[in-house]
Amino acid sequence: MRNPKWNLFLLALALAAAISLGTGAPSAAATWGVDQAHTEVNFSVKHFFTPVSGSFDEFEIVLDYDAENPSKSTVDVKIPVASINTGNEKRDNHLRSGDWFEADKYPYITFTSSSVKANGNGQLVARGQLTIKGESREVDLPITLLGKKEIPEQMQQMLGGSKEVASFKASTSVDRGDYGVGVGNWAATMVVGSDVTIEILLEAHRK
Repeated sequence: MRNPKWNLFLLALALAAAISLGTGAPSAAATWGVDQAHTEVNFSVKHFFTPVSGSFDEFEIVLDYDAENPSKSTVDVKIPVASINTGNEKRDNHLRSGDWFEADKYPYITFTSSSVKANGNGQLVARGQLTIKGESREVDLPITLLGKKEIPEQMQQMLGGSKEVASFKASTSVDRGDYGVGVGNWAATMVVGSDVTIEILLEAHRK
């Protein structure tokens, strides 16, 4: 059976990716490089009553974070729709089709922040435009800083010259219907849920 849920996931993924980025790290006006090998963009949507999860294998994130003045921070996310991965080739191909994401016509999901706000205790919110299938909506992405630390000098060369590392967790939900993702029949509206939960676990390094 085809599972359109994954489309939701992508939306979520995009959001989620944006969220993690926005959350900051230490240092002022610093550009953080995302460690893709230690970063995950995951999503979950219900099939009837059962939560089904998947991931997005490819993404590009540009994060500039100012710890002393978060409002000067920015984050840009670009996700190739074709990289969706639910562990089922038939389902993934269906999600890429015109029934769902229409990947040939709309190859990317993007998020561009317009503001970043710090709420204290390592909590931030990145607000910006999320675009899916040519439809753009303003969304808020809550972010939690899991931790940050300086990298010992003897390890910096091994890590490409990075001097600091920070980890983030972002979690939110989106309604796939807001972006026209999914066919308008009973299978799309009843079998697969409308709400998609997104969780991003991100590791970033600063030189």
